[in-house]
Amino acid sequence: IAQLAQFSTVEGIGNLNASMEMLLGGYQSSQALQASSLVGRTVIVPSDQAMVDPTLGFEGQLALPASSPNVFVNVYDEAGTLVDTVNMGSQEAGMHDFQWDGKNADGAYRFEAMAAIDGEDVQLATLLPANVDSVTLSGAEDGGLLLNVAGLGSIALSSVYSIQ
Repeated sequence: IAQLAQFSTVEGIGNLNASMEMLLGGYQSSQALQASSLVGRTVIVPSDQAMVDPTLGFEGQLALPASSPNVFVNVYDEAGTLVDTVNMGSQEAGMHDFQWDGKNADGAYRFEAMAAIDGEDVQLATLLPANVDSVTLSGAEDGGLLLNVAGLGSIALSSVYSIQ
């Protein structure tokens, strides 16, 4: 009788695993469907590269860990040539928006945010906009989704800072 009870328990665990796999599959499908609503929208992601549309101008954010008397953002084209510098002057610690007019700009650009902190130039983290072209199931065990964004390739949905 004890062995029959053990067999029954093992069978129950197997059925529970199958049910959980079905539930996870349904959750992943639902998550993919919800993420598909991001196609065509703009997301803000941690990156130093972005596609620039000259008709819209460009706005990004930088994270300043300490107050600085001199904050600036260098803008480089695809060839790595410095094309402009956005001077932001003195700033307090925190998140700050920066704008670049992007005139005569079209394509991929790299944004290098810098600040003078304690007498040294320090590179800062930037958050930049990216257009979502499509969504892909990553196949990872955690069921993660990848957003395929213009100019950056694939990024994890969990990396998105905000949605515009």
